[in-house]
Amino acid sequence: MKILLLVSAFNGLSQRVYAELRQRNYWVSVEYASTEQQMKEAVALFEPELVICPFLKQAIPRSIWQHYLCWIVHPGIKGDRGPSALDWAIYQQKHYWGVTLVEAAEEYDAGDIWGSQSFKLPKANKSTTYRHQITEAAVELILTALKQLEAKTYKPEPLDYTKHDVKGNWQPLMKQNQRSIDWQQDSTTEILAKLRAAESFPGVKDLINGKAYYLFNAHQEKILNKTRNASPGEIIAQKSQAICRATRDGAIWLTHLKQVSVVEPKIKLPAAEYLADHLQQVPELVDEGLPGFDPATWQDIHYEEDAQVGYLHFNFYNGAMSTGQCYRLLKAYREALERPTQVLVLMGGTDFWANGINLNTIEASPEPGLEAWENLKQINDLVEAILTTENKLTIAALKENAAAGGVMLALACDKVLIREGVILSPYYQHMGLYGSEYWSFNLPRRVGEQQASKLMANCLPLLATEAVKVGLADEVLPSQPKGFLRSLHKVCEWYSHKKTVRQLILRKQQLLRLNQQLKPLKQYREEEEAKMWQCFMAPESAFHQARKQFVYKLPVSAAPSYLAVHRQAALSQHNQQKSA
Repeated sequence: MKILLLVSAFNGLSQRVYAELRQRNYWVSVEYASTEQQMKEAVALFEPELVICPFLKQAIPRSIWQHYLCWIVHPGIKGDRGPSALDWAIYQQKHYWGVTLVEAAEEYDAGDIWGSQSFKLPKANKSTTYRHQITEAAVELILTALKQLEAKTYKPEPLDYTKHDVKGNWQPLMKQNQRSIDWQQDSTTEILAKLRAAESFPGVKDLINGKAYYLFNAHQEKILNKTRNASPGEIIAQKSQAICRATRDGAIWLTHLKQVSVVEPKIKLPAAEYLADHLQQVPELVDEGLPGFDPATWQDIHYEEDAQVGYLHFNFYNGAMSTGQCYRLLKAYREALERPTQVLVLMGGTDFWANGINLNTIEASPEPGLEAWENLKQINDLVEAILTTENKLTIAALKENAAAGGVMLALACDKVLIREGVILSPYYQHMGLYGSEYWSFNLPRRVGEQQASKLMANCLPLLATEAVKVGLADEVLPSQPKGFLRSLHKVCEWYSHKKTVRQLILRKQQLLRLNQQLKPLKQYREEEEAKMWQCFMAPESAFHQARKQFVYKLPVSAAPSYLAVHRQAALSQHNQQKSA
């Protein structure tokens, strides 16, 4: 079956749907819904049997949905309609929410229903819920509906508000005046609900020191303001470039801001980068030694231990690793190596495992090329430290998606365990980069030279099962978070047994010495960094435009050719064969 994905962006959900369909041998093409004309051209060229819209902000032209079956993933329960579905659910602190697969029709989200699934709504950011509960439910709905479509036994259900299970309704676009925080009146719970509902986009507009900013990535602080009794809204602490603001009954951490500007576009940055001039008198909290898990506060790095296994968590916003974060993570890694354990597990973060260097902090630097260079050297120091660890077995536990340098960071570990459903994007070319993080050593030694070249050139997302098949990962663990952690602990406990771990560490030491003799790690790094220097510094480098496109969310005119099969010569060949 030929399936066209029409998307506003090739986001995590779109990538997951794309990879799941390709794994099941559907012929899939992708097009960005930039304009009506773009969508019409894609349909005319590809002539799909089905159009799926995992993430679509625009309306599908009537000429498409009247002639082609079109499914739209709506992040809401049956009957819910409107562009701010998940925002309202989190804002109103609903206990349950859902996803509905709707057929495109004249009215917005009012077409026939091909399936709906509900879930318990967690106390989490909108982006976290979208990347977990929404994504899992959407994929299951699409795959189930495809089976029903192919069996030709299922009739979709018309939207009928008189039915008892249709509990949603039309909800308008949520505007900033509805999101705004009243620091004097709103409780911590209410403030968190507003901020979580606006996470990723659009953020909550607020004033700090007389300037307007959008606020992002809020976390509750349960200790700091208990005795201080600071004024609501006041910045009472800073830590790792995040700020802590008092509420009338507690406090919250905010890790990122974006300045409101009508003159020139602004980007999300760590809060301290925007507020540096106003934080000199604000107390700065610094972790002494290796920080353990503390549920009373926000942490971007923490460490846990269970018997002979250590677990190092690094929860960086959007998986992006700035120069400073790489430095702090390397420090924590070295301290974790001193612990009396046999196995060290790198856990990554809540929304992403890791995505490599931080393009936003690079773009914001007065010298982006030099900042990119410093960022690269720092992440390479981290990868090198992992590669040359000889006293422990290292494991990457990929419970979330990873991309580019984040994937290569995982490959530096001795073992890679991956949660079912996780997507890996092991390439750099889409960002105009040659790549580093010792990829030229780690990738071929895992998958072979030919497969390594293919992965880097194709720029296509890989499912967890595919990653194991080609050798990027060693084992797939269950998709449900609790099941994943249970399995992870069992596997790590097995690896930590003295005889097993001794053999594995000895083998690792022997292989490392052999590899160093064949070609020193230093040489791989120097070769990669020489090419990356050109990517960062050459005025004509594609990295500069690609970086700006990414950080400023600039519209993309069309999907790249490796996704847009309908624009490839192979399609015309197929059509010729079909008609012959």
